[in-house]
Amino acid sequence: MEPIIKNISDKILVGMQTEMSIVNNQTFKLFKTFMPRKKEIMNIVDDNVYDLRIYPANYYEVFDPQAQFIKWAAAEVSDNNDIPTDMETFHLQGGQYAVFHYKGLNSDPSIFQYIFTEWLPQSGYTLDYRPHFEIMGPKTKLNDPNSEEEIWIPIK
Repeated sequence: MEPIIKNISDKILVGMQTEMSIVNNQTFKLFKTFMPRKKEIMNIVDDNVYDLRIYPANYYEVFDPQAQFIKWAAAEVSDNNDIPTDMETFHLQGGQYAVFHYKGLNSDPSIFQYIFTEWLPQSGYTLDYRPHFEIMGPKTKLNDPNSEEEIWIPIK
């Protein structure tokens, strides 16, 4: 599976965040709280939802399933003048990304194993210290082998 290399400009996201680890995964709880409230966000650009992660600088140097990171459930907006209660703004810095079109179960980690152990080391790119994210659109379905999403990996 080969990615498309894309350069994106800065984006404004509005959503909710929580700190977690792989061992203490709070993704379901975060999205269960965010999704019913997404309709409260003003100036949404499209119907997509961002599953965004901010990792510490050394996160990928030594794998530790207990290492903490920040996860966001968010939507892109054209401006952030009216933020719903209990939501926040995140300014996503633009830059170069490897974008993988993934089709399969959301719970299957093999795509990430491929990206980080096969594709990235052979690609000529290195991981950049910017957020990683998935864009989930109308073809994204929970626990469905036909689910589709885009996986965005920051590179340089």
